[in-house]
Amino acid sequence: MRTGRLDHTRRPSAGTVLAVVSVVPALGLAGWLLAGLPLLLLGWFRPIAVIPLGLLVAALLCRYGLRRLPRTVEATARQTAAVIAVALASGIFNGLFHSEQLIIRRDPSTYAQYALWLAGHGSLPIPFQEAAFGGGDLALHFDSMGLYDFGGAIVPQFMPGSPMIDAVGVWLGGVPGLVLVPPLLGALAVLVFAGVVARLVGARWAPLAALVFAVSLPILYTSRTTFSEIPSLILLFGGLALLLDAEARLRSGVTVLGSPPIRPPGAEPIGLSGVEPIGLSGVEPTGSSGAEPTGLSGTEPIGSPGAESTGHSGVELIDPSGAEPAGLSGEEPGGIRPARSDAVVGAVLAGLVFGLAVLVRIDGLRDVLPVFVYAGLLIALRRIGARDEGRLGAPLLCGLAAGTALGFAAAYLLSRPYLDYLSGSLKPLLAICGAVLLLTLVAAVLAPRIAVVLRRVAGIRRLPEIAGGLVVLVMVAFAVRPWLQTVTRQPTTPEDRLNYEFIEKTQQVNGLPMNGARLYYEESLSWVIWYVGIPVVILATLAAAVLTRRLVRGGEFGWLLPLAIIGWTTFTTLYRPAITPDQPWASRRLVPIVIPGLILLAVWGLRWARDKARRSGYGLTPQKGIVAFGAALLLIPTALTSGGTAFTPIERGERAAVEGMCAALPARASVLIVERVTGDRLTQVVRGTCGVPTARSSIPLKSDVSLKPTVDRLIERIRTTGRVPVLLAAKADQLSAYGRPVQIMALSTRQDERSLVDPPNGTWSLGVNVWMVVL
Repeated sequence: MRTGRLDHTRRPSAGTVLAVVSVVPALGLAGWLLAGLPLLLLGWFRPIAVIPLGLLVAALLCRYGLRRLPRTVEATARQTAAVIAVALASGIFNGLFHSEQLIIRRDPSTYAQYALWLAGHGSLPIPFQEAAFGGGDLALHFDSMGLYDFGGAIVPQFMPGSPMIDAVGVWLGGVPGLVLVPPLLGALAVLVFAGVVARLVGARWAPLAALVFAVSLPILYTSRTTFSEIPSLILLFGGLALLLDAEARLRSGVTVLGSPPIRPPGAEPIGLSGVEPIGLSGVEPTGSSGAEPTGLSGTEPIGSPGAESTGHSGVELIDPSGAEPAGLSGEEPGGIRPARSDAVVGAVLAGLVFGLAVLVRIDGLRDVLPVFVYAGLLIALRRIGARDEGRLGAPLLCGLAAGTALGFAAAYLLSRPYLDYLSGSLKPLLAICGAVLLLTLVAAVLAPRIAVVLRRVAGIRRLPEIAGGLVVLVMVAFAVRPWLQTVTRQPTTPEDRLNYEFIEKTQQVNGLPMNGARLYYEESLSWVIWYVGIPVVILATLAAAVLTRRLVRGGEFGWLLPLAIIGWTTFTTLYRPAITPDQPWASRRLVPIVIPGLILLAVWGLRWARDKARRSGYGLTPQKGIVAFGAALLLIPTALTSGGTAFTPIERGERAAVEGMCAALPARASVLIVERVTGDRLTQVVRGTCGVPTARSSIPLKSDVSLKPTVDRLIERIRTTGRVPVLLAAKADQLSAYGRPVQIMALSTRQDERSLVDPPNGTWSLGVNVWMVVL
């Protein structure tokens, strides 16, 4: 029996730690959503039920998602510590400068009020509580900005996934806990993103990528308040990491966490289960052409000078005893069977995590569309026996279908008016998805025949170079788009009219020609350049072109899905951002995929440039110079743009202002809001945060306040219930006809800048005043 000293050999390696901490956030969120959604549908979304069940499901997902994890990441302790340090710094920094968006003006405050309602009541929809106003009346309106009147109740505008996550903060710490959930999620997003970088590029590059990602203004912006983009990012990149691990399991055949060891430099490569050895499959041979050797995911060949293992790409394993490796004798040993089983489970979990992104954002359907195609491709490859990864196609598709189905079920049952509102863009997206899925199914069925055709197409001269060139041409097209197109939209709905008027007012403030129909979508690539800099865009474009060329040549298979997701979402987002174009507001569209995807590609491009220098005969000092100079080019432009707003929190003081307003309301109050803007902003705030029945009184067109006879009648109806009528408005003179007004909110704070043609570099003032009359 061993006593006294700890067995240091049983400690997880630094690479294992990085691999684990970069997937646990996605598995944890997935478990929470899987447990919480059924309880919410049943009206039991209460901490006593959700917390134990959510922790249990999350623990189960982590148990099976991390079981017998191969060494997918090779990292030093310093590299892992650097990534964790960046994540911690991100969480602390954004926690210090967090926002307090509770008064409903734009989406974050709607999400916050959604979360507060779920945390306090555990069910949807939100009841009218019309009995507190003497029953229903045509002059009473219970909906407001971000909340729909639907089916005799109030339905929040958005998907329930993000509010279900934010509700945890309310249970743990009330409103102060709620406003700290986004910084925590932002820190977790740094870990997840860095984990994907470590798997695809190398752990040496993960700290740099994490730092550039963390200081980008859109990431700072969405990590400080209750947006849905950061949870979506965690699920999407977490799904990528899980799938990369599943593919590594399939190749490795390991049965013990973190072992056997990676093959040492210079050792003879070993292939498993039909997977060709590193350096032989899809490799561009080194020669006079200048092509560089590569593994399945852009890794440097084992044993090359200065090489660093990325872990994901073709994990090579040896038996320390020197016995013949598993899978070479023609028999399938017991070690490979569990690894394949774990790979299948990992693929199911990856698909599930991908699909649950739809539960957080309905736009997630567009983001995961390439995953459906990739799953169909794997099924087709399995049918023709081309790659062992084909085994993962059906499990990936099943998990993806399950997660997506849960998202659509939640959308239909809990957010149906939101679907109706988005029908103009959602129906074409659903049509595209249906067509793609049908074509994918047909391709999988006809895989043997299509493979013959593709082999002929692959013989086209210079096809890889043409494919890579197309990537560059697409980015050039986006760059010249402002000189060729001005995107406009004439208002056809009331929502369009409001957007038209908002853009006109914003143009007026910015000193621009007034044209409310202009959407500024042609400037979308400029948005990206503002937030990550020209060097990131150039390096990412170069990397995408090189990787596309290698994929067409038959290599870099591990990059196929990441590149497809990044390319598809970047193209569709830049072509049609589908958002009000003021900045930094519109930058949120870039957060789930575009910003992290381009940074990932740019870091790979920087590594490619360093390797090119090494292969050209340059020594260690020039190589280090390239890396240092490239790192500065990636980081400095990003930090300069963020510096204008990073140290100025917005909408601070709203928590105290709302708490003061709630404290001023008398017992047994029924609140009637008689002014338009106050009704839009505070109806749900008073109802949800203060816990007081609230309604808006009808307001004539081209007026800001209700008619006095209407208000008097509603006051009498409230009095018949034995409750206390309370009137709210934005100005004292709007209430003076009913009694002596008392000011219960006088908020002065800062809000987002609304820039249209330049990067945001400051904030604007914001004032909110509320007056009350108690009758």
